Amino acid sequence: MSDDRVDFASMLASRLCHDLLSPVGAFANGLELLADERDPEMRARVTDLLEQSARTSANKLKFFRLAFGSAGGFGELVPADEAKSAIQGIIGDRAIDLNWMIGAEPLPKPAVKIVLNLALLLVDALVRGGRLDIGCENAGGGIEIALHVEAERIFLDADVERILAEGEGASPMTSRTAPAILVQAVAAQNGGTVMLARETPTSLLVGAVLRG
Repeated sequence: MSDDRVDFASMLASRLCHDLLSPVGAFANGLELLADERDPEMRARVTDLLEQSARTSANKLKFFRLAFGSAGGFGELVPADEAKSAIQGIIGDRAIDLNWMIGAEPLPKPAVKIVLNLALLLVDALVRGGRLDIGCENAGGGIEIALHVEAERIFLDADVERILAEGEGASPMTSRTAPAILVQAVAAQNGGTVMLARETPTSLLVGAVLRG
C-alpha cells in the first residue's frame, strides 16, 4: 500500500474520530454525573443528555458507515431513503432545510458516497443555517449528482473548495479535506468528474457526473 493511501485512510479515521469525540465524550460525562447525582430533577436532565448523546453518536456512525465504509449491509445498490436518513441524522437540530429531490429507486454505492460526502462538507459550511437541495438522476447512461446550498453566509473551507473545483492535488490532504478527496477519487474511479460553481455570494452548486 502506498504512503498516500495510508495517509488518506489515516485522515478519514481522524475525521471520524473528531466528529464522534464530542457526543461520546458527553455520554461518558453524563454517566459519571448520573452515578453521583441524587436529585430527581437533575437525574432526569442528565438522562435527557445521555439520550441525546447516544442518538447523535448513532446518527454519526450510521452516516460514516455509508459515507466512508463499504456499507456491508447492502449490495451494489443502497436504498435512497437510507442516504436521506443518514443526512438528516447529521443535520440534527441545525437550522438547515433539506430539500430531497431523489426518487425511491435505490442508488449505486459510488453515487451514495459522493452524495453523502458532499452533504457532509456543505452541512459543515452552513454554520448559520440555510437550505440544502440534493438531486441525483440517471441521464444518458450515467448518473448526475447535484447539491445546491443557499444561505446568508456559506463558510466552505477554502482548501475543500479548491479540491472540489480543481482536483484532489489542489490542496493538502488533511482530516478536513479528506471527504473532498474521497469525492474526487470515487468520481475518477467511475469515469466521472466533479464540478463546483459559486453562483452568487449566497449560493453554491457542487456535483458530479459518473460514467463508469
